[in-house]
Amino acid sequence: MKIEVSRPVGQRAAHKIIRDVRHMFRLDDDLQEFYRLMMGDPEFAWIAAQGAGRLLRSPTVFEDLVKMICTTNCSWALTEKMVSGLVNELGTAADDGRKSFPSAAAMDTPSAEFYRDKIRAGYRSPYLKELAQRVASGELDVESWLTTGASLADLMKQIKSVKGVGDYAAENLLKLIGRYDGLALDSWTRAQFAKARNRGRVASDKKILRYYARFDSWRGLALWCDMTHDWLDPQNVAKW
Repeated sequence: MKIEVSRPVGQRAAHKIIRDVRHMFRLDDDLQEFYRLMMGDPEFAWIAAQGAGRLLRSPTVFEDLVKMICTTNCSWALTEKMVSGLVNELGTAADDGRKSFPSAAAMDTPSAEFYRDKIRAGYRSPYLKELAQRVASGELDVESWLTTGASLADLMKQIKSVKGVGDYAAENLLKLIGRYDGLALDSWTRAQFAKARNRGRVASDKKILRYYARFDSWRGLALWCDMTHDWLDPQNVAKW
C-alpha cells in the first residue's frame, strides 16, 4: 500500500497518517479465529481463502457514528448529500482544496437549525448537534468504544444513548469497532438474504438470525460477507 500526501509532512504527522490508514483498512485486526470458523463451512470457506471481512471504516469512531446516523430512514443518495454537506460546510481544507470530515468541535459550533436548513438533516438535526456537543465537551468518549472491555449489552446501551441511534445503527457501528454479534438487518440485507438463501421468499428476522447463529460472535461479519459475495466477482470489481 502506498500513501500519497499533498505536501511534505513531519515525523509526527507521518506517524498519525500511517496509524489512521492502518485503522481504516483494519490492517491490525486479528481475524484468524473468524477464518478458522469460515474454513469449517464449505459455503463460507471462500471468505478465508480471499482474506475477506476487513470492513473499511473512518479514521474515528465519531465520524463513523455521525455517518451511521445519516444512513437511517433515508435513501443512500440523501446519506451522501448530508455527509457531503458536512464536509463542504465544516471540514478543514487541505492544500489541494479537498476537505476532511469535521471534528466534533467544528460540528458543535453551528446551531441545530444549520443542520436542518443547510445540511438537510431533517429530524437528525438536533441529534447531530447534541452528539457533537457531548463529544466535544468530553461528556461522551466514543473513541473508548474501540478498546472497552464492556459487555455487549452494556456497549449497546452506551451506543444507543446517542439520540438517533437504534438497533440497526448500533449493530452496524459495532462491526466497525470489532464486535460482530449483531446482524444490523435492514431492507437491503433482508432482500439479499431472501434472494441468496431463501429461494426468493421473504424471511423473518428470527429465521435470518437462526441461519447465522452457528457463527456465534462472528455472525454479523459472516452475514455481511455472505450478502456481499458477488461484489468480489471480477466483473463487478472491474466496475469500481
